[in-house]
Amino acid sequence: MNFDTWFHKQSKVIQIVLLILPFIGWIMDLLVRWSAFLKKNSAVNLVMALVITFFGEFWILTVLDAVFIALNNKLFLEE
Repeated sequence: MNFDTWFHKQSKVIQIVLLILPFIGWIMDLLVRWSAFLKKNSAVNLVMALVITFFGEFWILTVLDAVFIALNNKLFLEE
């Protein structure tokens, strides 16, 4: 699964727009987080993938990810 690679190849504006849209942002976050975990098998990636899976519908986490994309070019706590 190379969804995280595809996501990070997109322009910063496209990444932010994909994350800010309410339902689509949650789906994008899920796909990117689980793809990153499957690729790197990091404990941090697993924890964040589980948090997004169970609490991502609150939308604040995807907004936090959009802010981190704008500032750091990576998601919040992504390795």
